[in-house]
Amino acid sequence: MDYFTFFSLKAILHLFLLLGSLMVASAGNFYQDFDITWGDGRAKILNNGELLTLSLDKASGSGFQSRNEYLFGKIDMQLKLVPGNSAGTVTAYYLSSKGSTWDEIDFEFLGNQSGDPYILHTNVFSQGKGNREQQFYLWFDPTADFHTYSILWNPQRILFSVDGTPIREFKNSESIGVPFPKNQPMRIYSSLWNADDWATRGGLVKTDWTQAPFTASYRNFKAEACVVSNGASSCASNNSPSSTSSSAWLSQELDSTSQDRLKWVQKNYMIYNYCTDAKRFPQGFPPECRTF
Repeated sequence: MDYFTFFSLKAILHLFLLLGSLMVASAGNFYQDFDITWGDGRAKILNNGELLTLSLDKASGSGFQSRNEYLFGKIDMQLKLVPGNSAGTVTAYYLSSKGSTWDEIDFEFLGNQSGDPYILHTNVFSQGKGNREQQFYLWFDPTADFHTYSILWNPQRILFSVDGTPIREFKNSESIGVPFPKNQPMRIYSSLWNADDWATRGGLVKTDWTQAPFTASYRNFKAEACVVSNGASSCASNNSPSSTSSSAWLSQELDSTSQDRLKWVQKNYMIYNYCTDAKRFPQGFPPECRTF
């Protein structure tokens, strides 16, 4: 190997390593990665930044947001939800941009009376328009222990997953006129708040404030993502993956095993799908529903 070839290979390797380090945004210290944004002391970062808790009482809820903005990424967070009678409460964990034509990718956990299952509510907004709700029961008690809730967002699709099991896929259907979130960087947000006007049985069951304070817990945040700072992305400008393993999520899709698991969840645990709600769409379903 001549000197020029050796130098070139060394430079390419250094570039790949640099790109990989830029795209792995963070791995799990809440002091470094997030700011508590509201709640007047009801949100707390504990255990040297390894744990974050949000609390809700009759006076106020609480929330936090990421310091970084992302344009595509694989975001993991472990949550343990409000135990006991959580009726009327909502724990929201989502990505969102700003402005009147915002993009958003939602997990919302709708509390319930003791013994009844939580409802996991998902939605996708693009250019300020949502109305793409799917709801699920979970196959475990989300208040008994921590579970991992993941959002994979790349130029081709958005995948919602729970403990590595995909529960929903929203594909890029721009070819048939469906807007897809791909141009606006988003922050991670989470909040615990009172929504007893609609959250539990359409608002029939109200929050029992004798159970307050209500507390949700967070740990093990991880982001493999393109960080946007001052208008520039840490990834390549065309968002194409490099050959490093750290960028595989940029082109990730469901393999046959994951497709089978997705179908299992949707057959057994999905309780609402906007793509089958004929009363809501009497003039015809949204175009992306044709490929559902």
